[in-house]
Amino acid sequence: MRIHSKPLAYFYLALSMSLVGAYVALSKPLAATFPVLLLAWLRFGIGGVAMLGWLKRPATEAPLPAKAKGLLFLESFFGNFLFTLCMITGVSMTSAVTASVTMATIPAAIALLSWLVLKERISLRVMIAISLAVLGIVLLAFAKPGASDHAGAVAEADPSKHWLGQLLLVGAVLCEACYAVIGKKLTSSLSPKRIAALINLWGFVLTLPFGLYLAWQFDFGQVGIATWLLLLGYALAACMVTVWLWMTGLQVVPASQSAVFTVMLPLSTALVGVVFLGETLNGLQMLAFAIAVSSLALTTLPMPLRGRGQTVLQRDPD
Repeated sequence: MRIHSKPLAYFYLALSMSLVGAYVALSKPLAATFPVLLLAWLRFGIGGVAMLGWLKRPATEAPLPAKAKGLLFLESFFGNFLFTLCMITGVSMTSAVTASVTMATIPAAIALLSWLVLKERISLRVMIAISLAVLGIVLLAFAKPGASDHAGAVAEADPSKHWLGQLLLVGAVLCEACYAVIGKKLTSSLSPKRIAALINLWGFVLTLPFGLYLAWQFDFGQVGIATWLLLLGYALAACMVTVWLWMTGLQVVPASQSAVFTVMLPLSTALVGVVFLGETLNGLQMLAFAIAVSSLALTTLPMPLRGRGQTVLQRDPD
């Protein structure tokens, strides 16, 4: 299914990042139960079973060219495998606040890479929206009370690792930018469903040796039904739903403009914390929310232009 409506594409992009933020917040028990690479392998395995029907090439789709095969591997390698390793290891060597502030540069990194690789023109309006998104995420990071207490103590205990952790976080930002830009190139020749299924298959292959080794030593009998159900929901959301939504939105929206929608990730994570985990919002957090939402409004709403006594509604060009 190819959409042609920009408002619908905006909704898909926002919903994709919102779901990512939600399952990040709700998947803490999974990370506490399973080793990271075992969790990743199980996630890709469940997603692969769910998307078996998406692997088959539709009759209307041309055979997969060699260039697309390479891009699919890179999409999974950067967006699934390397991003997870850089992000989790980086946070363990620095702090949650450091990670949040570094991740705030994702919209700008996507826009820059879109300009360099895809030759997309970035309008002044989108540049302002990206700047607001970055500012909103940074404020949200600093507004989290006690977010870095534990991780910060770890970093202080071994300060020599802090620079390496920061470097890994920058690597995670670049991986996410590559994911957005490569995804935009893939949507020109492949359907969102097939992209989701194929990059998930590559993710399963990349984590297979680690998953098998860790599964051999892991006691699956200690895992309760509730945790298995949470894993099932996490896998379907992470591997299937969010990827399909994002790739479908990218069919219509330029990659540089889609960068603004990554602001929904930390916003939804914070909202889940308030609604389900009993956390509260302070004044700085509410200001961060307002700034972040304004960046989305600036990107998605039509701009009125006055001329010769008329008001014309104009959207940013693709």
